Amino acid sequence: MAKLYLIPTPIGNLEDITLRAIRLLKECDFILAEDTRTSGVLLKHFQIQKRMVSYHAHNEHKMLERIVEEIESSNSVALITDAGTPGISDPGFLIVRECIKRNIPVECLPGATAIIPALVNSGLPNDRFCFEGFLPQKKGRQTKMHSLKDEERTMVFYESPYRLVKTLEQLGEVFGKERQASVSRELTKMFEENKRGTLEELAAYFKSKTVKGEIVIVVGGKESGSKEQQEEAEDQE
Repeated sequence: MAKLYLIPTPIGNLEDITLRAIRLLKECDFILAEDTRTSGVLLKHFQIQKRMVSYHAHNEHKMLERIVEEIESSNSVALITDAGTPGISDPGFLIVRECIKRNIPVECLPGATAIIPALVNSGLPNDRFCFEGFLPQKKGRQTKMHSLKDEERTMVFYESPYRLVKTLEQLGEVFGKERQASVSRELTKMFEENKRGTLEELAAYFKSKTVKGEIVIVVGGKESGSKEQQEEAEDQE
């Protein structure tokens, strides 16, 4: 049956894949993989022998038409990324949109993503939150941060270890150094770390060490009647 499956893969610990995900990876006609080398390790571990097609951010526009036509030819196709849920700061949106346009069934399995563990681990309010993904690296970076200055919901960002300290310092400059935050790295892996504190404290902590792994930054929203607002009111006076 023609169908696109979006299948989350472990963000670290291989035990986090679901039984249903394994079954569908074995049953589908072929697999779209962000990096066939990375996915090859996963498939080998679970004894899955299936044709893989490279599908990533640099070729998805070029590959889109051909892949969708193959799905229309009664092929069931699984889309996986290097880690986590397809479409979340990874390829997925374009092919899902095109399949929907052509009335091709699309199904996304529940599964691993770094957002939720980092958010819950942070100890910050999680009844309402916004996911911002990666901040712009250069153009628009400050504009984006300033647009979130008065956001009252908890905010979740992805970041690379190389820009972590700089990002924490910049967020502190815009949101206030005393804003509560949390940094999670290497989630589900042996050296998982969840560090909590103010933006200033976190910047100082990570500046003193070598940082590796995937990073999730969780920042508390602006509180009504907060110290930040009081300081702004004093400045205006």
